[in-house]
Amino acid sequence: MAEVEVSRDGAVQTITLNRPDVLNAFNRAVHDGLREALKQARDPEVRAVVLTGAGRGFSAGQDLNEFSATGDLGATLRATYHPNVAAIRQLEKPVLAAVNGVCAGAGLSLACVCDIRIAADNASFVPGFIGIGLVPDSGGTFFLNRLLGASRAFEWMSSNRRLTAAEAHAWGLVSEVVEADALQARAAELAAFYAGLPTRGIGMTKRLFDHAATATLEDQLELEAQLQVAAAQTEDFREGVAAFLDKRAPKFSGR
Repeated sequence: MAEVEVSRDGAVQTITLNRPDVLNAFNRAVHDGLREALKQARDPEVRAVVLTGAGRGFSAGQDLNEFSATGDLGATLRATYHPNVAAIRQLEKPVLAAVNGVCAGAGLSLACVCDIRIAADNASFVPGFIGIGLVPDSGGTFFLNRLLGASRAFEWMSSNRRLTAAEAHAWGLVSEVVEADALQARAAELAAFYAGLPTRGIGMTKRLFDHAATATLEDQLELEAQLQVAAAQTEDFREGVAAFLDKRAPKFSGR
């Protein structure tokens, strides 16, 4: 049984963390499998990605059976979590996290790295790190600061409070909550919607928002101008304009 499973349905690739007996906790095999799956997602025929977990959880975070507090944790993070965080952000197409069940620790960080999050109504969100005396990692502080604001993110991470799916939705951590048995169908529906949009425009929009986190206004305006030039050279731009003038629905190709 593969620790990470990959499937394709048209232009949508689904990546499933597959260690359900330990709530999809991360070990080296999961990191390696996720890295390979994200490489496959670079295929131009893939226009949207769903990341989810098998069984009762999205991911409970690091597998503490494969963990040593006496080792170099920084080196471990740099070799395992960091490449996959970067790969998701560098993927110029939308990545949707379908959060089923428990989402904790580095699993929570991974969900926050994604572009869109939807959750089952039985999902729960637990910081985890402070509960064992560690600090948030795997991009958690960066993305939660952007999603929730510094004050709320700090309060939550330092309290180790468990959030329900409804609370996560109220906070803006997830954009939608659905019944548990409808989650995968809704994730596929939403991913198919995004896969039908101008993929290169989506990818460049993703790049713009990532850049905006640390840019000056002048830098952001310049990058917008540069990427608008690139967007205007795509087939999807020409199709969008033609469809508008013809008063019909556009048929975007992702090119």
